[in-house]
Amino acid sequence: MTKLNLKRSTALVSALAAISVASPAFAQDYSGGEGQEASSSASDRRTGNGVNVEPYIEVSQIAIAELSPGDEVVTYTQVAAGIDASVTGRNNGGSVSLRVEKNIGYGDDAINGETISGVARGYASIVPQVLTVEAGALAAETRVDGNGSSSLSSLDDRGSESQIYSAYAGPNLHTRAGDVEVNANYRIGYTRVEAPDGLAPAPGAAPVDVFDDSISQSAAVHLGTRPGEPLPIGVGVGAGWNQEDISNLDQRFRDMYVRGDVSIPIAQTVQLVGGIGYEDVEVSARDALLDVNGDPVIGDDGRLVVDTSQPRQLAYDVSGLIWDVGVVWRPSRRTSVEAHVGRRYDSTTYYGSLAYAPDSRSSFNVSVYDAVSGFGSQLSNALANLPTEFTAGRNPLTGELGGCVSGEEGANCLNGALGSIRSSVFRSRGVAASYSTSFGRMTAGVGAGYDRRKFIAVPGSVLAAADGVTDESYYASVFLSGEVGRRGNFTTNAYYNYLQSGFDLAGEVNAIGASAAYSHNISSRLSARAAVAIDSLDSDVSTEDFTAASALVGLRFGF
Repeated sequence: MTKLNLKRSTALVSALAAISVASPAFAQDYSGGEGQEASSSASDRRTGNGVNVEPYIEVSQIAIAELSPGDEVVTYTQVAAGIDASVTGRNNGGSVSLRVEKNIGYGDDAINGETISGVARGYASIVPQVLTVEAGALAAETRVDGNGSSSLSSLDDRGSESQIYSAYAGPNLHTRAGDVEVNANYRIGYTRVEAPDGLAPAPGAAPVDVFDDSISQSAAVHLGTRPGEPLPIGVGVGAGWNQEDISNLDQRFRDMYVRGDVSIPIAQTVQLVGGIGYEDVEVSARDALLDVNGDPVIGDDGRLVVDTSQPRQLAYDVSGLIWDVGVVWRPSRRTSVEAHVGRRYDSTTYYGSLAYAPDSRSSFNVSVYDAVSGFGSQLSNALANLPTEFTAGRNPLTGELGGCVSGEEGANCLNGALGSIRSSVFRSRGVAASYSTSFGRMTAGVGAGYDRRKFIAVPGSVLAAADGVTDESYYASVFLSGEVGRRGNFTTNAYYNYLQSGFDLAGEVNAIGASAAYSHNISSRLSARAAVAIDSLDSDVSTEDFTAASALVGLRFGF
């Protein structure tokens, strides 16, 4: 965007970026003894066949007005082309939302540039009901700030824009050997953040090393029996391996475990479950290269240069006994509840989930999570948890990805995985809840949650200041959409986010905003669009509050 007075509010907007909605991307990776990839693919299979392809082009005029602390206004024209498609078959399925846009601004500080954004996930059966291959991908424009935060669909200036790319693929095996059920999976993913000016610490703050790229891998196998087949209780054994190799300072996260588990039915719909095993978790890295003055060397890409001559140092090393016990309650196909408590990462761990669908139009979901992860593997997990049949949410003003997709089983979001792109590995714990319902010609939903991240870094290294630092965030959002007559439809949403960061000069941030959009079908292929939005930010980063309003009018032609 143009500089506006928005330029002098950069610190405020970067704080807003830090409090992107944080929703869980994963549960315990040994939960139930099966890898999450296999279970998610199985739930996505549908009978029947269907192909839905919707290509389109758009031309829009957008205006953004700074209400405080300044009063400047900027306008620009946006030309975009995209496609939303889904395939649902007996042995395959997938969805994709892809958009390419060009912004044409006016004046010396005009908004100009081209962006591409998209999200996709799908699977194909190699051997029906036995061997499948799944894959997912993401391309999104984000804002990356000196405090290590990032956000999607930002309406601030583009001085710190970046592009995130992520993709994963892997096979899932599900078969039986007599009474023994066999599940196995493997996944490899690659994630890259393009941020040439990623290292931009504030005066007096510790250096921030923004994530560059990584390769993440995971594999799991589980063999088990169900209660009554043939024993009165279910028994199983499993093993797993997770690793992420991060280019920044040659960091490596590695997790290996083996465990046995049992399930004991105590009623027709209730089971007691438990497991015990051994796990070894390590986080290691090398230090930064120092110059003759003892200062870290910064590369041409704005990131710290690793000293490859030095040995790898351990930042986190926990190994030993792991265990958990819990209860599983499934009174019907529409209700499932799990609650677990145990010992992992050398501390008490809690995780669980609740899924309730009172009818075919409503769903309520709660997830409690606890895991150690790097940015790349967390984003791969988030992609893997998306449904294969979905509709991607996009910002009604900019057309950029909003971070969430909606499907038959509710909404799934990537925002939590994208909220912070510091290179450091972290332990993430939190809870998220969502409810969605349809009534008449309307659809509504609400989401809320809490996320706590504790970062891990090598003591004594250039990033030692990040070790043990904690970020906490709370968030809530609500939306309502529906049809207006035979030709129109609308959507509205509102959000509130709060962040308290333990990093220097970050402080507390409160953000609130709302938007509304309307689309009217002029013909079967041509529609007119209009949208308005307002966003406000109150941050300790600056003494000035920031508020901006935006509006859009445009045309969309579908092929």
